[in-house]
Amino acid sequence: MTVRTRFAPSPTGMLHIGGVRTALFCWLYARRHGGTFILRIEDTDRERSTDEAIQVIIDGMDWLGLKPDEGPVFQTKRYDRYREVIGQLLASGHAYHCWCTKEELDQMRAEQQARKEKPRYDGRCRHGRALREGITPVVRFRNPTEGSVVVRDVVHGPIEFQNAELDDLIILRSDGNPTYNFCVAVDDWDMRITHVIRGDDHINNTPRQLNMLQAMGAEPPVYAHLPMILGPDGTKLSKRHGAVSVLEYRNAGFLPEALLNYLGRLGWSHGDQEIFSLEEMTRLFDLDDVNKSASALNPDKLAWTNQQHMMKRPGAALAPLLAERLQALGVDTAGVDLAAIADAQKERAKTLLEMAENSRFFFADPQAYDPKAAAKNLTAETAPVLERVRAVLDSLEAWGAAGIHAALEALAAELGVGLGKVAQPVRVALAGGPVSPPIDATVAILGRETVLRRLDRALGVARSG
Repeated sequence: MTVRTRFAPSPTGMLHIGGVRTALFCWLYARRHGGTFILRIEDTDRERSTDEAIQVIIDGMDWLGLKPDEGPVFQTKRYDRYREVIGQLLASGHAYHCWCTKEELDQMRAEQQARKEKPRYDGRCRHGRALREGITPVVRFRNPTEGSVVVRDVVHGPIEFQNAELDDLIILRSDGNPTYNFCVAVDDWDMRITHVIRGDDHINNTPRQLNMLQAMGAEPPVYAHLPMILGPDGTKLSKRHGAVSVLEYRNAGFLPEALLNYLGRLGWSHGDQEIFSLEEMTRLFDLDDVNKSASALNPDKLAWTNQQHMMKRPGAALAPLLAERLQALGVDTAGVDLAAIADAQKERAKTLLEMAENSRFFFADPQAYDPKAAAKNLTAETAPVLERVRAVLDSLEAWGAAGIHAALEALAAELGVGLGKVAQPVRVALAGGPVSPPIDATVAILGRETVLRRLDRALGVARSG
């Protein structure tokens, strides 16, 4: 059997990380087994589906590297096929026309609720009803009334549903539009899906889809329903918990491999390993290792994971991404060694956006000094140290981090102080605050002319203090 999985989002909202985790697991399972991964856009809800949401799905999948082997396939392009299958179900007796009006259905449900019964269609048109003038009928699926449906779920184990609890779903509305559960069943059959991997909020849809597949004469797929991702507070993930669209994570400076790593570990594990490449996850992923319980989003853990992946990338690979973030901040990056900056900063930033913010001082002289840092490091007592540093750096023949480090270390030894007593005033002079990459790397990247200019300005502040 050739494995075929599908990621089937509805474009009624932005692609969020819960959907991305589902897409990732579908992609991993197909890749591990040499199968096919399909992207299907379930856009039958025409009123709520938007072109913007569709574009976010496509752009998000492309950014993450989860490219489909087939698709995107749009359900709204398959209406002729759905109507063909509905005709077959009507002919075989597995579906029927329902002529009930909205008023009749409302009254039926009100009476059921008054009797404290579960509101459901009572099948009054199930055995035939005469054509009613002025009414366009819907088509309902004739669900079995006896026995049960067992969903053999890879994650949760077997789940049994009594057919008597499942009413006859509408599969074609009176306006001619097919409905969600029916379209899904037809698509999974036509696309020869072998494994349906999706969120466990779809569990209650599964017995209905299984009965439809059986009526069509189709072999049902294997199901794996993934536990929900909760917000940090343990409640259902929602807008109040942060990013709505996966592309917001891209804009915030997360690496795609880091987001996939974090989401992969959010509901799946392989021993105690935390950091995975996509290749490692592909090799190791198995549905049998997916947790049954829900997992809570931890922004701090996501940021830590992102930092680990940034540290794995060489500066040259981070440089173009850093350039995008800096340019978005209005920083002119021309003529600056961004690879060197990225290498110097990647252990001190958790996102590319944070790295860009922390790197502004490389591109413009500080407009002001951090008050506390200046009060401690730009004083009359430190002015002689800054003067000596300026003289040493001005006379340095070879401008490079190693030579700068050796020169500053020798100066500290001469002054009888630790390197930090020399480096920190220089750091404040150059960066405007108490934090920067190692001082030798900072000085090397800024260049002699900029360093001397900034030292001169800082000396003016120190002497006046």
